[in-house]
Amino acid sequence: MKIAILDDVQDVVKNLSCYELLQQHEVKVFSSSARGLGQLAIRLAPFDALVLIRERTAFPGALLQKLPNLKVISQTGKVSGHIDMQAAGELGIAVLEGIGDPTAPAELTWALIMAAMRKVPQYSTYLRQGLWQVSSLDPVRNTLGFSLKGKTLGIWGLGKIGQMVAGYGQAFGMRVLVWGSEASRQRAVQMGYLAAQSKEQFFSEVDVVSMHLRLNEATRNVVLKDDLARLKPTALFVNTSRAELVEQGALLEAAARGQPIAVDVFDTEPLTQGEPLLGFPNVLATPHLGYVEQHSYEIYFRAAFQNLVDFARQQNL
Repeated sequence: MKIAILDDVQDVVKNLSCYELLQQHEVKVFSSSARGLGQLAIRLAPFDALVLIRERTAFPGALLQKLPNLKVISQTGKVSGHIDMQAAGELGIAVLEGIGDPTAPAELTWALIMAAMRKVPQYSTYLRQGLWQVSSLDPVRNTLGFSLKGKTLGIWGLGKIGQMVAGYGQAFGMRVLVWGSEASRQRAVQMGYLAAQSKEQFFSEVDVVSMHLRLNEATRNVVLKDDLARLKPTALFVNTSRAELVEQGALLEAAARGQPIAVDVFDTEPLTQGEPLLGFPNVLATPHLGYVEQHSYEIYFRAAFQNLVDFARQQNL
């Protein structure tokens, strides 16, 4: 099969041990991204199979129709809304779902929480400028960070990642307060955590709030400007799930009034220069690194590659 691997922006996939699974096939790895429908159609037209790195490229029906040779899409991780599944089915394109692991995104979430609460990026920046124990040149903002013990950790969504982050919080002596679906809140009580009685209570009580929801029509814009306005001035808002969970413009307003924020996801990725959110010293941002880690890549790509190998064998390709 002719296989294309898309959006390997760090050019690391060829160095994974699982890459050898594809040695019997003709493989092209694209490290640069094509965004326009026409560009993508021209680039991908020759290929029988595509390997997608999470949701980095969307495949609407209009694009799939322009790929006459495409027989199969192998997804790293779980299939999300970025593939038009109905169109794929009508066109006879198989979509193979991979597996995921919550460890790396949960660990990154915790790293962001610890770094932001203790103001590690700010102190590090000024240390490189020769300034000792300075978190801001503005006397009003040159304040101390906070330890986690005894603080309230808010978890919205108690799935696999949310459960791991809640466990980290408990290990650090935090009070864990959960909001989300009725099932999430019931699970929280069963696990020994507290369940918030309302969204208003949740946002007003937490010292850290971490989002762990899947993006769908029910969760899009589920965090409103008014919700962020209920946070304590020192409370940290963390989103390593999906940017679209938050009402557009809400983070910018919160950042402008000094709310501590840590994010790993953005409305448009990759970010272009001039993203206004990055101009605030109270915002800690990373370039969607949740699953971008050696062990996770081996897990994700081994499953995706093995799915293709099995498909090729079954179809005699």
